Amino acid sequence: MNILIINGANAKTSRLTALVNYVHSTLASQGVQVKTLDVISIPAEDLILTKFGSPTIIEARQLVEEADILFVATPVYKGSYSGILKTFLDLLPECSLKEKVCVPIAMGGTLAHLLMLEYTLKPVLSILGSTVIEHGVFALDKQVTITDNGIDIDEELKTRVDKVIEQYSTIPV
Repeated sequence: MNILIINGANAKTSRLTALVNYVHSTLASQGVQVKTLDVISIPAEDLILTKFGSPTIIEARQLVEEADILFVATPVYKGSYSGILKTFLDLLPECSLKEKVCVPIAMGGTLAHLLMLEYTLKPVLSILGSTVIEHGVFALDKQVTITDNGIDIDEELKTRVDKVIEQYSTIPV
């Protein structure tokens, strides 16, 4: 089983990236084959100008193709997923998520953003062919703190994330 985490954060040092790193390290510690694709690491020109032939884009699309399970992580902006994630998803071929399990992870400033998973992120994953889009995790910004010693994840959030990790790291593929 191959798991890919697509990190749609707009910064390498964000709270969402810290949460993505936690998910990655926890999955890896369970012996699961896991990779993280930080969309912010793809050259902006390749994303914005939809350079399908770019070696970086080809490699990123290959990671998606090889994955059995995708964790799709995004911050919430104006009630939707990040623009950088949208730009990357636009580069995926139609039906590229067919027969893949998708697990959304979103982080927002208020519980009012909770429904963005249902109304914005899950529909685009469905359009790309995923027929198994799981409940996933919504986290509040304040539940993850970056400290000098690493990250501090609120115990309630950690419990929910660990439950999701356990559930999806054992899916037979």
